[in-house]
Amino acid sequence: MIQQEGPGWRLSRDPSRSVFSVLIGGEHWALELTESEACELASLIADLTDQHRSICDQLMAEESISVELERGSWWACLEGDRSRWSLRGICRGDGVQARGLEVCWPDPAAQAIAEAMRTVWDSSKD
Repeated sequence: MIQQEGPGWRLSRDPSRSVFSVLIGGEHWALELTESEACELASLIADLTDQHRSICDQLMAEESISVELERGSWWACLEGDRSRWSLRGICRGDGVQARGLEVCWPDPAAQAIAEAMRTVWDSSKD
């Protein structure tokens, strides 16, 4: 089991749990995700932060940016400036058994959860 947390965020992954193996959370909320939902979200957030990193040097200090991506059942958005940003994601429920979710992390929790997700899923590929 992997557990990480900091001010305004939580991430826990327990592959031994059969259905909802991942828990993510914010300041006053937490929810459980299936492994596939969590992998999809982690990949989407990694791509958002990579895109932000690739263009942030082109932004002026007072300039803001919004980067959105959609993949599978997730839509996510990174909003902020060169050094400070927030994350928001929406998972739309498809099908009879699916559920809809919305997650949000303000700065600086967004940067911390994004890095934690990248670390957890990169290490799970080894």
